[in-house]
Amino acid sequence: MTASSYARIMGSNARLNVAYIGVGGIAGSQHIPKMEEFGCGCPCYCDADSNRWGNAADRWPDAIGYTDYRDMYDNHHKEFDAVMVGTPDHHHYPATIIAMMLGKHVYTQKPLTHTVWECRQLEAAMKKYKVATQMGNQGHALDKLRVTIDYIRGGAIGDLKEAHVWTDRPIWRQGQPRVEGSEAIPTNMNWDAWIGPAPLRPYRHNPADDWGGLYHPFNWRGFWDFGCGGMGDMACHNLDPIYWAMLPGQPVSMELVDSEAINGADQYQSEGTVRYHFAADGDRPAFDMYWYEGGRKPERPAELAGDEPLPNQGGYYIGTRGKMIALGDSREAPILLPQSAHEAYGTPRQQIERSEGHHKEWFLACTGQKPYDYPKSNFAYAAPFTEMILLGCIAQQVGGKLYYDANSGQFTNSDLANSFITKKYRRGWDFRMS
Repeated sequence: MTASSYARIMGSNARLNVAYIGVGGIAGSQHIPKMEEFGCGCPCYCDADSNRWGNAADRWPDAIGYTDYRDMYDNHHKEFDAVMVGTPDHHHYPATIIAMMLGKHVYTQKPLTHTVWECRQLEAAMKKYKVATQMGNQGHALDKLRVTIDYIRGGAIGDLKEAHVWTDRPIWRQGQPRVEGSEAIPTNMNWDAWIGPAPLRPYRHNPADDWGGLYHPFNWRGFWDFGCGGMGDMACHNLDPIYWAMLPGQPVSMELVDSEAINGADQYQSEGTVRYHFAADGDRPAFDMYWYEGGRKPERPAELAGDEPLPNQGGYYIGTRGKMIALGDSREAPILLPQSAHEAYGTPRQQIERSEGHHKEWFLACTGQKPYDYPKSNFAYAAPFTEMILLGCIAQQVGGKLYYDANSGQFTNSDLANSFITKKYRRGWDFRMS
């Protein structure tokens, strides 16, 4: 019996068994505690670093730990109903597509995938296998994020002309000379499994770095082979309010506007700005969206009271009839500018239903209490959203103004950019829908 058919017959009090891939980091702080709160069991788990097993092993001493999730799937797939993936970005797709092909519900951390091709595969897999899916951009469930949608869809600033969203990332090693050399692989590390589908790189500890190793456990984000840089870390959070409000599909062009392209280097830039252009669609006019990282920010709006600098994160939206800003984080509830306009407008009419909780949405779908597509950041939403973000990563790599045809999933003016739509997988890690 597959997990999808099991979910249709299990009652609200039945025990959902969840396997975890990656049990350090986000799994220990959010995934495991939340699912334990819902009464879920755990027959098995995986982390390539066995020193990080404690989050699962301490709770479920009878569960079996693995350092390679392929072995976990082979040996235990009949014992669990759902999978939560909290690995570095380059493992998101293979860990997820295997689960879906086995009929398992799956929750995968942001960004959903490492390449555009992988996004489209997971969206197609959701439609084919009809399992409950959710991308881990937890702020998607926040009331204050959904208030941004209430304002924009309610016409509080008219038609959107420009969106400016910024982050303080990267906060890890990025855009710096690589630490050269190699070291002996510790006995707690399955380095081959950690590398997974990526090109094989030597293990290297970097004790001078506050984040630990050269790649593991955190610096991987800044390297093209393993992560998606500052955009991959935060854009699935900070661009979520505007993307959900507009549902614009894919941009027709994107460009890196104020820094040098990576141009084949293995690390992302330490700072920069990407500009997306979305074409008009029916009654919706065209608009531009700017992404700033590494300390870059838009100009401070003249209508904003006070004179203090903009905080390290935020979202600023310019429309045909007004402006709006969210300070400290674009997921915070915004204010209309100037303050008098905000006070005059009052509470916006609700446009988006409020959430029972990001993890709860997925749990309810997994247990059949809600339809499989009930989670609001399911792959039908998360895949195209992530595709848009990864197009920005390609702009960071290639530079210049790139034109994109969403129907074909190809750039129309750059063979080099098209070479990054997908990637070559190391032998044993190339998984595709059956």
